[in-house]
Amino acid sequence: MRHSPGFLSLVNDAKSRVKEINIEEYRALKEAGTPHVLVDTREDSEWTAGHAANAVHLGKGVIERDIETKIPDKNTKLILYCGGGFRSALAADALQKMGYTDAISLDGGWRAWQMAGLPVSK
Repeated sequence: MRHSPGFLSLVNDAKSRVKEINIEEYRALKEAGTPHVLVDTREDSEWTAGHAANAVHLGKGVIERDIETKIPDKNTKLILYCGGGFRSALAADALQKMGYTDAISLDGGWRAWQMAGLPVSK
């Protein structure tokens, strides 16, 4: 997908402040048993078409509104993903501003998840 320059500028700015991990780092985190919540930040239609097994759905459009109700502990390790890692970086940046101390964007997002053959649900 081709993104507009303004959007890419916004994403790059957010990425300068947030932690990112790739799919192999996520796999290692999961295999080590590190407690975390996997959060899908994609749109409802994307979620319905398929999502990472055991993920929680808090779309980019509502995550800031709903996160404190769904995940009130601001020290929870949150691994956020979207289609490729752009919207999740924006969401992680916003959550950090809200006081979440361990919001991490999954670089490569849903595409990387599927390519790695990780479990999915529909």
